[in-house]
Amino acid sequence: MIFETARIALRGLRANKLRSALTTLGIVIGVAAVIVLVALGNGIQAGFNDIFGSLATQITVTQTQGGVPGGGQARDLTENDMEALTDSTDAPDVLSATPVVGGAALLQVEGGLQYRTSVTGTTAEYLDINDRDLEAGRGFDAQEARTNAKVVVLGPNPVQELFGGNNASALNSEIRIGSAVFRVIGVAESDGQQDDVAIMPLGAARSYLVGGDDELDTIIVRARSSEAVPAAVDQITAVLTDRHNIRDPAERDFDVQALQSLLDQSSQFLTFLTLFTGAVAGISLVVGSIGVANIMLVTVTERTREIGIRKAIGARPRVILQQFLLESIFLSGLGGLMGIALGVGLSLTGALVLPQLIPDFPAPVVDVTSVVFSFTISLIIGLVAGGYPANRASRLRPIEALRYQ
Repeated sequence: MIFETARIALRGLRANKLRSALTTLGIVIGVAAVIVLVALGNGIQAGFNDIFGSLATQITVTQTQGGVPGGGQARDLTENDMEALTDSTDAPDVLSATPVVGGAALLQVEGGLQYRTSVTGTTAEYLDINDRDLEAGRGFDAQEARTNAKVVVLGPNPVQELFGGNNASALNSEIRIGSAVFRVIGVAESDGQQDDVAIMPLGAARSYLVGGDDELDTIIVRARSSEAVPAAVDQITAVLTDRHNIRDPAERDFDVQALQSLLDQSSQFLTFLTLFTGAVAGISLVVGSIGVANIMLVTVTERTREIGIRKAIGARPRVILQQFLLESIFLSGLGGLMGIALGVGLSLTGALVLPQLIPDFPAPVVDVTSVVFSFTISLIIGLVAGGYPANRASRLRPIEALRYQ
């Protein structure tokens, strides 16, 4: 019986091909839009994780700015503090610690061009720890760091201002920084945050620019894993609290910040943004469901006499109900399948084309959950949108249906 009912339902849809196709189109667009927008959101989130995921184990330790809460001066961070943090006994979850000193200096090249930028003095591991790539040249090595070599890696802004953005001209050129002459050995890629910088060996920065003995502005700590970050933060706090003789936690003269918490917040925001865009696309599915309901109401009205004849010769209300429900589900189900094909096709095409057109734009990533969810919703739409018209058709009295003009 169900097969006969399905055959009649399909015959009814074929009798109005154009109307059925236009009704299905709303579902197709809605399902495809959900899949494509979710794929774009997933791609952006995956790109974010690829770029910043390596920083999830990074912890920065800085001196408290503006004085210690409760009064008093904040003690400087020192190289001894840094070495204490790498003691596996007191801080077993700390993998490494990198010193950083900073300041500002005037850069000058032959010809009189000048540019003021920030200076970072650190070790050879700094670029790797901060996941900073180079556009040209190289970073300084451990030997150059030990001998306080006067070499420097410039950010993109100084290169733009002093060399017109020409990396080839910048490499191996001599540049006066403060009162000393340095040799440019590398150009860092833009990261949108530290583009205005000159990176050099720690000893060279102290000897020629920022001064100081063993004081540090920042200690960059890496935990052994992202899971070990909370434990590493606690160990760093305990070690420095003990070394700085701090009895009241409210009077700590240092700040410990894990980048993982910032990354988690950003990732959560991107997740919410993906859900929001998917929900916006879902509005088109609602519009499609209204179209299905409208067409089914029209179909029931047009076929009132047919319903009357079928009921007069013995068709049960349940059979009439099944017929119109099946028509509605066929419309929305077919639209869902076509929408999946369109949405997945557009997403996969975008994954191939977008990186070619916009190199920095992350490729869309199709989410199986969004595909299954969209198709399920399309079937539910068919069931709900066809429910009232189908119920209305099944409850028509034969005599009234046969009199309908």
